[in-house]
Amino acid sequence: MTPALSAGRQWSSQKARRILAALLRIGWTIKRETAGSHKILSRPDWPDYVFSFHDVEEIGPKMLTRIAKRTGLTPEDL
Repeated sequence: MTPALSAGRQWSSQKARRILAALLRIGWTIKRETAGSHKILSRPDWPDYVFSFHDVEEIGPKMLTRIAKRTGLTPEDL
């Protein structure tokens, strides 16, 4: 089962800055940044992930679940 869907785990809204920091802590690196808010993240054995949020944006539970499926992020990582 994917980390985002494990029993007993709940996502709450978080600022994008905090999500990006958590992704960097679990091994993702910024491969490239665009002129806007898009950051291409890279991690060995994972496909690249485009993180496209401004730092102060609030990311809700549904989007966090989608991010988790593609990155391996868990609520405990925050």
